Amino acid sequence: MSEEILTTFDEQGNITGTAPRDEVHRLGLWHETFHCWFVRKDDSGLMIYLQLRSRHKRDYAGLLDITAAGHLLADETVEDGVREVQEELGLKLAFAELKPLGIIPYQMDTAGFMDRERANVFVYENNYALSDFILQQEEVAGIVLARFTEFRSFIAGAGSTLHVQGFRVTAGGERAEIDEQVDHAQLVPHETAYYLRVIEGIEALYS
Repeated sequence: MSEEILTTFDEQGNITGTAPRDEVHRLGLWHETFHCWFVRKDDSGLMIYLQLRSRHKRDYAGLLDITAAGHLLADETVEDGVREVQEELGLKLAFAELKPLGIIPYQMDTAGFMDRERANVFVYENNYALSDFILQQEEVAGIVLARFTEFRSFIAGAGSTLHVQGFRVTAGGERAEIDEQVDHAQLVPHETAYYLRVIEGIEALYS
């Protein structure tokens, strides 16, 4: 597979050029990503969906993360980012179905890996059943839901665990039920400020 080429930016959001993905992360260059958070309304309130990252992922393997997300390549527009939903979750959505939360810049630096993203963040109100999700197993190992109010408290530090329910795909390709409490170590460590911006945006849409 050819190496992914990303557009690079300065801290003010001005385009500075392009670079291979590995170089972007090695040098800590700002780049664009697409994030799509699924939510669902039911009689008891709002639910939020998290993906369980595959244990084969190079980064943050086996942790809970944004419902669907990925890098925008140098030749792609933000609208092209919706392909991530179909690739990772097997659901074909129209870009017009997504509700924008804007661009949220944030960074995560670890040893040998500096991730500086201009995240184009969207919300999708999901009506698909979990049985409709066809996961890209090299990327996604499962899907879970949590109550939005509990997720908000969890992110804000008011709760040490979060109750999630859903499924994971086993090594044999079967679906195993998830119904458990998870802690902060099981969540991808995006900046708290990023999570709070997402939560505030969702609250503004559904208040």
